[in-house]
Amino acid sequence: MYTAPAARTANAYLRQAAASRVAAASPHELIAMLFEGVDQTLLSALGALERGDIPAKAAALSKAVRLLDEGLRAALDPKGGELTERLDALYDYCILRLTQANLHNDAKGIEEVRGLLAPVADAWNQIRPQ
Repeated sequence: MYTAPAARTANAYLRQAAASRVAAASPHELIAMLFEGVDQTLLSALGALERGDIPAKAAALSKAVRLLDEGLRAALDPKGGELTERLDALYDYCILRLTQANLHNDAKGIEEVRGLLAPVADAWNQIRPQ
């Protein structure tokens, strides 16, 4: 697949900007970025599903699952008690629903996960250290 030089340059710039943002972020900001990344990939999956672009939908949902599992779940404090257990169960359920949504091209499943994660992300952003 051919990519125009300008597009390659823009993509390289965006990757570098994202890497710089991650490098400068606090642990709290990194979690906020993970929530943002999950939501953006879910929106991308919904857009791809609407266009009938099944490979793009699958790629976006796979990325969202990785962000949930390797990012948000992995960041949970094992000593966090009940809160950690509940968040782990929520993330596990979201991963299951996204896997099902991917298999069945189910936009409602993707929207359900967005709806479940939004209040958690909002709460996380509200406790941002000053």
